[in-house]
Amino acid sequence: MTASVRIDRLLGNLGYGSRREVMALCRSGRVLLDGARVPSADLKVALEPALAARLTVEGEALDPLPGLVVAMNKPLGHTCSHDDAGPLVHDLLPERWRHRDPPLSSAGRLDKDTTGLLLLTDDGPLLHRIISPRSEARKRYRATLAEPLRADAAAVLASGTLVLRGEDRPLLPADLVVEAPTLAVVTVAEGRYHQVRRMFAALGNHVVSLHRDRIGALDLPADLAPGDWRILEPGEVAAALAAAPSPASDD
Repeated sequence: MTASVRIDRLLGNLGYGSRREVMALCRSGRVLLDGARVPSADLKVALEPALAARLTVEGEALDPLPGLVVAMNKPLGHTCSHDDAGPLVHDLLPERWRHRDPPLSSAGRLDKDTTGLLLLTDDGPLLHRIISPRSEARKRYRATLAEPLRADAAAVLASGTLVLRGEDRPLLPADLVVEAPTLAVVTVAEGRYHQVRRMFAALGNHVVSLHRDRIGALDLPADLAPGDWRILEPGEVAAALAAAPSPASDD
C-alpha cells in the first residue's frame, strides 16, 4: 500500500521551508499538482515516484523524494561532514538539500585528502547496508606510495593477520594488486578510520595520494569530473551493494 503524506510535511522535509513558509507557498499559488493550484498545504498526496513529475514548486519540478542516492566524484580538500570548517562535499550539492530531513549522509566517508567515488543518501537502512562489515560492497582504492612496496605486501594484506597500530583486532583479508613499484590497487572489505592509509603505514610505507574508484560492483562514472555528482538509478544502487568483480576479472 502506497503511503500518503501532507504536502506541508513533504515540502518541509525536502527543505523548502518551515510549515508556515510552505503554507505561504501554497496560498500564493506557487505549488501546483498536475498543473492545478494546490488548495491547501494539508492536502495529502501519495508518496510514489510519479509525484516528482506531478508536483511543481515555484515553477520547478519537485526535488527528489526520500530514498535519494547520489554518486559524487569527491574532489581533493573537501570533507564529508555537515559542519566542519573548510570546503564540504555538501557545498557541491543544491543548497536546499542541506535542509532535508532525514539528511543526506555519506555512505563510507572519504577523508579530506582522498578523492573519488562517494555515495550520499537519506536512506538510513541503505546507508547501513553499504557500510556494514557484513556487506559484500567492497571498496577499491588506487594508492600512490612514497616508497616501493615490500615484496610480501600482497601476502600480508591477504592473510587477515595484519593489526593496525592502536588496535587489537586483525583486519579482514584485503586484495592488493601492484601496478608499479609505488602504485597499488587495494580492495578492502571494511571501513575502519583511515584504514587504507594505516594499512600501508603498517607495511612501513606512506600514502602520497589515494583515490576510490569502486564500491561493490559500481565504478566511478566516467563522465563525473571532480566535484560533479548525479542521482543514481535503482540498478546502480543495487550494483553498489553487490559483490565486486575479482581483481582477475578487471579490465
